[in-house]
Amino acid sequence: MEDERHEIVGFLRQHAPFRELDEATLERIAAAIDVRYCKAGTQIVAFGQDALYWHIVRSGVVEVFRRDGTLYNRLTEGGYFGEFGLLHRKKVRFPARAKEDTLLYLLPEPVFTELFENHEAFADHVEIEDRTRLQKVVARQEADNPLLSANVDRLLQREPVCLADGASAQEAARHMTEAGVSSLLLVTHSGDDPAPALSGILTDRDLRTRLLARGLPLDTPVAQIATRDVVTIEAGRPVFEAMGLMLRHNVHHLPVLRQGRPVGVLALSDIIRHESHHSLFVVGRIGRAQSVDELAALVPEVQAGFVRMVGEGMGARIVTGTLSAIGRAFKQRLLELAEQRLGPPPVPYCLLALGSMARQEQGWVTDQDNALMLDDRFDPQRHDAYFAQLAQDVSDGLARCGYPYCSGGIMATTPRWRQPLRQWQRYFQDWIEQPTPEGLLHSSIFFDLDGVHGRTVWVEGIRRRVARMAREHPRFLASMARNALQRTPPLGFFKDFVLEPDGRHTAAINLKRRGTAPLTDLIRVHALAAGSGAVNSHERLDDVIRAGILPPGRGEDLRNALEFLLDVRLRNQADDVRAGREPGNSIEPDRLSEFERKSLRDAFTVLSRAQDYLKYRYGA
Repeated sequence: MEDERHEIVGFLRQHAPFRELDEATLERIAAAIDVRYCKAGTQIVAFGQDALYWHIVRSGVVEVFRRDGTLYNRLTEGGYFGEFGLLHRKKVRFPARAKEDTLLYLLPEPVFTELFENHEAFADHVEIEDRTRLQKVVARQEADNPLLSANVDRLLQREPVCLADGASAQEAARHMTEAGVSSLLLVTHSGDDPAPALSGILTDRDLRTRLLARGLPLDTPVAQIATRDVVTIEAGRPVFEAMGLMLRHNVHHLPVLRQGRPVGVLALSDIIRHESHHSLFVVGRIGRAQSVDELAALVPEVQAGFVRMVGEGMGARIVTGTLSAIGRAFKQRLLELAEQRLGPPPVPYCLLALGSMARQEQGWVTDQDNALMLDDRFDPQRHDAYFAQLAQDVSDGLARCGYPYCSGGIMATTPRWRQPLRQWQRYFQDWIEQPTPEGLLHSSIFFDLDGVHGRTVWVEGIRRRVARMAREHPRFLASMARNALQRTPPLGFFKDFVLEPDGRHTAAINLKRRGTAPLTDLIRVHALAAGSGAVNSHERLDDVIRAGILPPGRGEDLRNALEFLLDVRLRNQADDVRAGREPGNSIEPDRLSEFERKSLRDAFTVLSRAQDYLKYRYGA
């Protein structure tokens, strides 16, 4: 018996994940192990049975299968299996069979669980550790970034100054002067609820532009000159999110709510004091540029800010959100400059952002995806020449500012994507009610939709309409799911990386095509099924998790995988910029650390499992 234990310890010492464990722990493992011999063709474990042991292959060959009978993995000496069932509901998830005569070491579940929870090196090597490892990577990034770790309520300087919305403009001005503030909140009281409800916001600028400049009397009701459609944020949200909202909507005062009640007002100056060097502040200089040449001259500054953010370890959510806000600012200013040259538009319009910019997930390498939504009074004979030129000015300006033309023609310069609101409503209705995978293949980008400039309320209406219709049409969801399955993660038969030539790389992985794109595709499908009107992938996942569409824990898996893949992709692009190379979306795994390679494999494994579940749920 003693000799057998020594033999087991000697074997374990030669193989991961045991080789980094101390001698006493190895002795304890060896004492707990049972030995089992399986003849070729023997069933080792069956799906659904109680998971009692972790299995280690001492000799022979074991085949592990998916639930549908397809081969999942083939293991030889030193391989292991069964961890998924031990860590998830203690039921076998992957059946296994001896392909050849096989000798197994069986480690009881309590010993395995203790090792997994208390020995990090052991856990880092265990296959199922993809969730834990990705969680650690993402959590570490967020903890190191004050813009993500600090909540809005930490920046509030005082209680909000409030006034009943039935007061006069003069009363409001007097109230603001006495309190020494540049804004106040208008509130109403309803029923027996003593807590006030926000109904508007008044700023110094409102008093100047909406009262004094128009020569209105001082007894004008303050409700007539205040902003009624107020952009707000919850107190527990991160500072970065508040910054993005303020710059996106061009507001300098952001009411902060807690459970729907106002608790303060965040000023842009508060955020500047908190993070005075953030790259989002180039948005102000973009808004003041007087020509396309001046806008193009800002590109090196934007690029330097991108490299700095990545170098300082800012997480992917901050970097992509910042780049998206900057891209929106370029579009907005180009439209303003075009209107100055062409004159006011003959009918109202809205410029649409599509894809990654709409999702606030834009990387450094991106093209321009945009469209125009026009008022229903649009007459092609009378008005299209104006909007065609407007679209051309914006598209050419974006190309000057580092956003290449879309190779697929998804731009407002294409007449099909320059249409009145009623036609856009027909587009979405046809896509949803008469779906085909082929028809949706190049149209799915329009389900990542946001308004950049003009009548953005139209876009909000379209999104509500889509959210209502999508979940009622299973054929549409199945078609979207089939398209989301066309791009698969680059994992081989035994979970090694599948590499392919890509530009200057002879053996690489395209992280967008094989990683982030299929991830955002499948998140979009689940969000549509949940009736979510969100566009950002993180917000979509929040809605999907609340709707109970995914098995427990899978939503966070997807969130961590997306954040990690985006982060690796952005760091690779920043390295290219620093080295003077043309940045791209491809990486060579051999240039990553061992931990990064493991985490990358973990993220792709999460994607692979998520695609399997997508296929199952929507019949794709």
